[in-house]
Amino acid sequence: MIIRDVMTKSPVTVTEETSVTEAKALMNKNNFSKLPVLDKSKRLVGIITKNDIQKASPSDATTLDMFELGYVLSKLTVGKFMTKKVITIQETEVIEEAARIMVDNNIGCIPVMEDDVLVGIVTESDLFRLFTEIFGARNSGVRAVISMQDKPGMLARITTQIADLKGNLVSVVTREVKNKDVRRSTIKVTGITIEQMENILKSAEAEIIDIRVI
Repeated sequence: MIIRDVMTKSPVTVTEETSVTEAKALMNKNNFSKLPVLDKSKRLVGIITKNDIQKASPSDATTLDMFELGYVLSKLTVGKFMTKKVITIQETEVIEEAARIMVDNNIGCIPVMEDDVLVGIVTESDLFRLFTEIFGARNSGVRAVISMQDKPGMLARITTQIADLKGNLVSVVTREVKNKDVRRSTIKVTGITIEQMENILKSAEAEIIDIRVI
């Protein structure tokens, strides 16, 4: 899956001249925590977050009244407080690369580019939505977490038996564990019972970590 299939397209943006007050209102209205910042030529020059706005705002100990506080905030612009060094990604990149970049850099979003033009944004929410779909979370069925030898054909032994019982494979997700000779897999199936799934896994010599109907 590539990023253009997952990203939020045509994201809401602000300019360097946008006031901090306006940016904060946009975030609150749309339930955003981050906004890309464009210059007059529509080029991406930064990103502003709720944390940036919080840092820009006077502290709770300020002696300013509400009128004075509003005036001060209206004079503060996004360009002064935005993060200027923005990590971006091309829309044709794979989604797992976006996830890796976000994890490795401890960031919550990545602006998506088509060449040098902003066309979208990938956020934690987009990845959570995809995560839900990949695991088939909206489908009821038998869900099993197993550990098995990382050898060719091991998973096929399980999926073949599921098909023989007219079961429908909803989701298969695998990942590495500390033991490089073993893979941890999560399998979700409809159309068979939990007892049938247990028998399949045992016959395939898979270790059952967890199995349940959800």
